[in-house]
Amino acid sequence: MKSSEELAIGELAERFGLAAHVLRHWESMGLLEPARRTGGRRAYGRADLERVALILMGKEAGFTLRELRVLLSGANPMEHRDLLRHHVQELERRISRARAARDLIEHALACPYSFAECEHAREQIAARIPTA
Repeated sequence: MKSSEELAIGELAERFGLAAHVLRHWESMGLLEPARRTGGRRAYGRADLERVALILMGKEAGFTLRELRVLLSGANPMEHRDLLRHHVQELERRISRARAARDLIEHALACPYSFAECEHAREQIAARIPTA
């Protein structure tokens, strides 16, 4: 894309495999600010392509749209270190839970016993029961 080229909302959406209403929603959330053409039609340039890519990367990393709005509100997302640190902690918790789930499934696949007979499964189940 040449720096002077502009894309319509449908073209930008198609390029990323999104629906146009997603881009409109991001605009309403303050995540995307397209230039306007004559007649009020949206016009997206190279910076908007990069912004959409960045939003998608943030969503893949697990950030909410509100968090992304905060992170992308300034010139440098690194200005929001507290939010980034908190998110890393949350990712670590999710990774830990995912690993535990994987280990349990791998054990279930390898174990010749039913859950009722498997001591490991019984321990895992008992550990999930809240105390009175």
